[in-house]
Amino acid sequence: MLDIVDLLKSKNAETVRREDTFSAVLFNQTLECKELVEEAFRFEGITTPASIENTDENIRRHVRESSIEVVLVDLNRSQNVAKDMERISHLLPNHASVIVIGSEDAISTIRNLKQMGFYYLFWPITKEELVDFVKHVYENRKKQAGLGKNRIAKKVAFWGSKGGLGTTLLTSEVGLILSDLKNSSCVIVDHNFTGGDIDIFLGIPDFEKRSVQKGGLTTSMDFSYATSMTKKVNDMLSVLSIKSSELNELELKEYVRIFATELARQNNFILEDLSRSVNSKQDLLYVSQECDIFVLIIEPSVSSVREACRLIAELDKIGSPLRCILVMNYTRPEMSATITRSEVEKCLGQKIDIVCDFDKSAGKDIIEGKHIYQLKTALSSNLHKLTGLILGQQMIPTKRFSIKRLLKGRA
Repeated sequence: MLDIVDLLKSKNAETVRREDTFSAVLFNQTLECKELVEEAFRFEGITTPASIENTDENIRRHVRESSIEVVLVDLNRSQNVAKDMERISHLLPNHASVIVIGSEDAISTIRNLKQMGFYYLFWPITKEELVDFVKHVYENRKKQAGLGKNRIAKKVAFWGSKGGLGTTLLTSEVGLILSDLKNSSCVIVDHNFTGGDIDIFLGIPDFEKRSVQKGGLTTSMDFSYATSMTKKVNDMLSVLSIKSSELNELELKEYVRIFATELARQNNFILEDLSRSVNSKQDLLYVSQECDIFVLIIEPSVSSVREACRLIAELDKIGSPLRCILVMNYTRPEMSATITRSEVEKCLGQKIDIVCDFDKSAGKDIIEGKHIYQLKTALSSNLHKLTGLILGQQMIPTKRFSIKRLLKGRA
């Protein structure tokens, strides 16, 4: 005879097991951490996480599974936990909750990781402590609360000090590098609402800007709706480009900013292409308040440098915490420059970070459907350096070839 009490018990147990089942992955540095995590999950009846050696390449390859809900990162061998997490943060999807396990006992570590949207669990720990902590994180996740919800994309503004400086090209190539080589999810935001060549630089055939209408923004505007307004370039890169016959430029800017805010919740980078020469003071205020990194593109001309000086002074006046990267792009042969690099640096009061020399074949390569970052050219090398600076990597200056040093080494 069927025992109803036993049946109810089995159903309750099944419900508990189902609630405690979630997908997780552990990137481990130490065997001790790997064994403790696996034992704790097995003991509690939670699905054991996949354990993978903690390397940038492994994280890049495995963490983009859309089903992964919790990522555990073992950093017990790290010399600087916060710095290492900042370095790999662009590899981690915003939809996953991230728990960092480390032996660095400092309040500053907890504070820095919290600001990045990561949980911190101090090692050594017991199995019970680990399980309780993981369950707490998962409960927060189900309630859409906790640190994970604060993790949003890094916003990078690419601003040309005048039109025709290759700002859209640089934005597009950096987006392609981040998505294709760095496995970071990105959205390029096009601030040109009437034309532009972003489709050519990204290699998108039959490209059409998405149309928006007056009153199109409703209370139901969410990430899914914002995503529907983008065009996919590859699995990790999309472009947001809109137009309207009813809305003026100021209204379109408001639309695109709202879309970008929603898209930032599920992407690693938002790249704002502010290449047009009609950018206003309000645009600069928006960038200073909403963006993390400011890539200022100039050319070696008096008009470009004067405008760059004005922009930098304006940002200083606003008191913006933006990290500024200064790029000098030679869109014409160097001999046509009206001002030298040293003069530019003296005027601006700061060093130029990246110099992109004139590449006479770049235009032809782009028209043929090639991407500069995939070519073995000086311009390609500088685009990779620019991407590295955006990711916070330090540039190692290359030593110039010296006959004297060569002969000295042989002596």
